[in-house]
Amino acid sequence: MSTTERPRILVVGGGYVGLYAARRIMKKMRYGEATVTVVDPRSYMTYQPFLPETAAGSISPRHVVVPLRRVLPGAEVLTGRVVDIDQDRKVATVEPLVGESYQLPFDYLVMALGAVSRTFPIPGLAENGIGMKGVEEAIGLRNHVLEQLDKADSTTDEDIRRKALTFVFVGGGFAGAETIGEVEDMARDAAKYYPNVKREDMRFILVDAADKILPEVGPQLGKWGLEHLQERGIEVYLSTSMKSCVDKHVVLANGLEVDASTIVWTAGVKPNPALAKFGLPLGPRGHVDTAPTLQVRGTDYIWAAGDNAQIPDLAAGEGAWCPPNAQHALRQAKVLGDNVISGLRGFPQQEYKHANKGAVAGLGLHKGVAMIVVGKARIKVKGRLAWYMHRGYHGMAVPTWNRKIRVFADWTLGMFLKREVVSLGAIENPREEFYEAARPAPAPAVVQQPKAAETEKAGAA
Repeated sequence: MSTTERPRILVVGGGYVGLYAARRIMKKMRYGEATVTVVDPRSYMTYQPFLPETAAGSISPRHVVVPLRRVLPGAEVLTGRVVDIDQDRKVATVEPLVGESYQLPFDYLVMALGAVSRTFPIPGLAENGIGMKGVEEAIGLRNHVLEQLDKADSTTDEDIRRKALTFVFVGGGFAGAETIGEVEDMARDAAKYYPNVKREDMRFILVDAADKILPEVGPQLGKWGLEHLQERGIEVYLSTSMKSCVDKHVVLANGLEVDASTIVWTAGVKPNPALAKFGLPLGPRGHVDTAPTLQVRGTDYIWAAGDNAQIPDLAAGEGAWCPPNAQHALRQAKVLGDNVISGLRGFPQQEYKHANKGAVAGLGLHKGVAMIVVGKARIKVKGRLAWYMHRGYHGMAVPTWNRKIRVFADWTLGMFLKREVVSLGAIENPREEFYEAARPAPAPAVVQQPKAAETEKAGAA
């Protein structure tokens, strides 16, 4: 960390909003006008809409993450967490990955902490559930699913086979529907290489507490998506919640009980709980209360956007809030960056207003739904064309041309080469085999020698 006399713009969070806001600020900033500092526990930003395809092996995991230091060469990138903010002194306390915490003064603050998985106190969920918020989880899910096929193919125990080949997904929004669609597609492909495993042996279950799936694309496309998944042999239980999953024994509110080796939790998100520590005004659901200018209410030097902010949706009308999606996050980040520069120079702030352009979702190779808004018309597309629209939109939305080219290259190679179906489960414990080979052999048992007095006594007897 460098010291500077220039004003410091502190960006808390290096996700979608943090990365794009920092890039926008540095693009608009004059040389030497300010110092931009980005603090995040990870040194990279994850493009989350690609996580389902990463879990299915359609995109390399390295290509859905963007290294912060590479794309923000003129900024300070600190790997750690902001654990406290003193608004009176304008000082943040940073906790690095190693070493002691330290204080970092700032002049302008951008809150871009994003969201975390929304969970409930369900018995067994913390121990057995797999989330889908990070690339690590997507890699882990892919390896885990393929490992279950390995187990099922290698055992003659029917109970073990049945549990290994049962996959439960909780949450029917974009993340849940896309992930189960992609993973089922991958498992169907992989089964061709296992002589003792067929798609008919697998059981895929999608559970949602709501009465529909894919609400983002509207009721008609949501219904088509539901029927499409059911045609592929996926069981869908709506208006149903999971009561427990202790020891991977899943109990649903509708009475269904199954043993499932794989339990994926995608039932929504909530603002990062760290926001509650910073003394910022929060909305009823824990979001930072933000004005249309993206300034935190009651301040003129703090801005917020993305999943951790409650932003009025001026295009939708009174009382509406911007939904937490990549479409809004990208545009909010640009307006936020411009407003920070305006605040730095004493110019008026610009309000954020963006009309929703629609939504796209992929449900596996060549399968998808898309709802495009053109004026007042809503164009509904399904099947292969919608899948092309999904890939086209997100392929261009992923940050940096480096990542765009790599993602399109992955897709192009996938058209000519078969999908990889190898499990690298050992990657989660890479030192285990070395440890077994290198650990010292146990010391030989020491034979107790009889004491001299006891020996003499025995001889006398």
